[in-house]
Amino acid sequence: MQCPFCESEQLKVLESRSADDGGSMRRRRECLECEQRFTTYERVEFSPMIVTKRSNSKEVYSRDKLISSIVRSCSKSEISALTIDNIVDVVETQMYKEFGREIPSTALGGMVMAQLKIREPMAYIRYASIFKNFNSVSEFLEEIQNLDDKRVNQELLV
Repeated sequence: MQCPFCESEQLKVLESRSADDGGSMRRRRECLECEQRFTTYERVEFSPMIVTKRSNSKEVYSRDKLISSIVRSCSKSEISALTIDNIVDVVETQMYKEFGREIPSTALGGMVMAQLKIREPMAYIRYASIFKNFNSVSEFLEEIQNLDDKRVNQELLV
């Protein structure tokens, strides 16, 4: 490991603790050369997951690509980067448990939409509009209406 500021390999770990409910290790480090402090995270590296697209083509799962798609849908919301990371962590855990080494893109998108729906309805609608590939305004409005109906029903139960 190198210091991100001066690239020195002379580092000291100041603090280590579990993060993400035990899914990763957070380490606070200090560079002995430039004395800058920074945080690193260690995660278990799984075997590569393959995503099967609707066209039946396959590609290697990319955490960065998933984060990028979620960030785009959350661009006008107040969702934090930490919340987006948590969404991705939940989705990754779920996909490895349920699918092993290969997941259909439809299942992956469904998992993301489920997480967005409970956290940020507008981000859910933005993500769904691309993922579900609406062909008409009426399909789009129907999705919004379904979301509103479920939210009203949940609020009545509380």
